Amino acid sequence: VPALTTETQFAQHLREHLEEKQLLDGRYRLQKVPGGYVALPVLEEKLSQLRLPQEMPCELVWIQDPVPSRAACRQTPAQKLREELRRLLGDTWSEKLERDVPRSWQRHGDLVLLSEDSFRSVPWDKLGPELWETVASALGARRLARQGRVLPDGMRSPSVTLLLGQDGWVEHVDNGIRYTFDVTKCMFSPGNITEKLRVASLPCSGEVIVDLYAGIGYFTLPYLVHAGAAFVHACEWNSHAVEALWRNLVLNGVQDRCCVHHGDSQELELRDVADRVNLGLIPSSEEGWPVACRVLKKGTGGVLHIHHNVETFPTPALTQTLVPWAEEASLEQAGSDGEVQHPTEDGGKETPGARIRPEWRRWAEATAARIRGLLAELHGEPWRTSILHIEAVKSYAPHVHHLVLDLECRPTVP
Repeated sequence: VPALTTETQFAQHLREHLEEKQLLDGRYRLQKVPGGYVALPVLEEKLSQLRLPQEMPCELVWIQDPVPSRAACRQTPAQKLREELRRLLGDTWSEKLERDVPRSWQRHGDLVLLSEDSFRSVPWDKLGPELWETVASALGARRLARQGRVLPDGMRSPSVTLLLGQDGWVEHVDNGIRYTFDVTKCMFSPGNITEKLRVASLPCSGEVIVDLYAGIGYFTLPYLVHAGAAFVHACEWNSHAVEALWRNLVLNGVQDRCCVHHGDSQELELRDVADRVNLGLIPSSEEGWPVACRVLKKGTGGVLHIHHNVETFPTPALTQTLVPWAEEASLEQAGSDGEVQHPTEDGGKETPGARIRPEWRRWAEATAARIRGLLAELHGEPWRTSILHIEAVKSYAPHVHHLVLDLECRPTVP
């Protein structure tokens, strides 16, 4: 690291001069050197701009083992990233390029997944591999990928570009469950951690579960690993997700208690097998309701977990009617260092409250009535449905909430 040495009596004056000219390298501490001198680190890319007064005695040297400053030791990854990029670009750094630097990202092991709008300006492209190596080093990663828009293929396939590294397979651990998946081919939703934890706590001992939209095993695995389910039928039509699901079943040692049905869940041939059905599809799982009714055990029925996005219209606080029979839900927040620990799709500041909102209950009651009708039509006799619980998973802007309805469905005893 280049540094200017001067006598101790001139050190403060020289430091003020370097700070004023933005030449001092704040990453390193001032160091004492033999002979009663002090070395002040300067920015290597700005050496050509050094214009020191003749009356200020100093000499340019190179420090072999510079000591990091306290400020540098306290740097967040986001701050370190910006500093490294400024150093890389030197005089070409600009406010426009500053806006291209990501302020948040997802981390999956040694892979960092950057946001879609990261590094989109033309000058970044000219840097080539050096840019991605610098970004990875600053963020403590070995591999980099960048998100794109979700493809409109009905499978929510990601459009992810691998920037640094050989493959996109990563491993993620939630609540003691290991998930592996290829970020370039599969979506992962750690924002649903509260619902996965709730599923893990459900009393499913000895039950047979049908998971109609299994993905890579978001809910299939909590049912098997923690909730004590005897067997799970996992339905998934995305071949990339199916590959990851199989790997995850083996990783967690539960492959002997799960049957993977690869294909459209609406064409599932199962019937009369399930004590519980998971319908984890948003914005609506309504297309799976007839299938869910068909796979429930016709003699005893069971419980449906129905996911849906429900719009909540804002009303004045004093006039809003609240129904006091729900439990509090919360939203995961982004870490202050820029890394999104639990990324969510929450775009607003509204947080689900501790009470059921009128729109939520109206949706739940309408859904219960619809399911009751489907069951009666299927079996030719009346069924009863009971709302056990409404869970607010997370919110989307504006005023849209991802809800889960726990609906008990039982045949009516003559």
